[in-house]
Amino acid sequence: MNIFIRWLSSTRQTVVLAFDTRSPIAERIPDSLQNPDSNCLGDPFWVYARLTADVVDLQDSAVWAIRNQVRAIETERKPEGKPQPDYRHLHDIARHAIHVSESLNVATDTMEGILLQHDNFISQNLPLPTNSDASNGIHRQLLFCKDMVSNLRHRSVSNSERLQNEIQLAFNTVAQYDAGTSVQIGRAAQLDGAAMKTIAFLTITFLPATFLSAVFSMSFFHFEPESDSWTISSRLWIYWAFAIPTTLATFSLWRFWHKIFPPASIG
Repeated sequence: MNIFIRWLSSTRQTVVLAFDTRSPIAERIPDSLQNPDSNCLGDPFWVYARLTADVVDLQDSAVWAIRNQVRAIETERKPEGKPQPDYRHLHDIARHAIHVSESLNVATDTMEGILLQHDNFISQNLPLPTNSDASNGIHRQLLFCKDMVSNLRHRSVSNSERLQNEIQLAFNTVAQYDAGTSVQIGRAAQLDGAAMKTIAFLTITFLPATFLSAVFSMSFFHFEPESDSWTISSRLWIYWAFAIPTTLATFSLWRFWHKIFPPASIG
């Protein structure tokens, strides 16, 4: 919204040009400027006093709307189990809170400039039919609106800080839950590791004996009970001729498989 104001001192008329106005301010401007006090027409700042009152009212509604949203988040019951905060909703409210604080900062600076210019207007000894009481009343109205905007700015800053506190709490709650889950996963992995150690121990215990029994049960070895002696076939080299290359091929395939298809990295 932009407002251009021109005051004609000779006729004590004020021209107001407002553009880029939107509802509800577009409907409030004509109502606010109707029926001005004739004693105030000699002061060009009477328009600012009425318009700033509307600005204060709108800013007050915006600030308290953000406050109500923040309060609803603060009093919301947290569900049991895994926390699932609505980060998109939180950041949308934070974005609006930042915009409200920005507009209040601009309004405060603008009000300070208006008050400074009004002080200069009052201090100048202009040959105008200006009612000093009316000008002082307008100045008090402007000062009151400036103080209201300043107070609303403090409230807006408080809203932003409270909202950031809730966002940080949401992040910490999720992180705490994930940390607890990681601890449970670690304990489960520890139990799995203990089970794997047991399996490995049993494998080491029985594998050599199983291997030897398999070797001696081959037809390359023959036991003769009559003579209580062993005979070994001269073809035993066939076993080693196949066993050694097969073992090397299996090991090579395992090694190159991990090079060609590396495991996906986590994170």
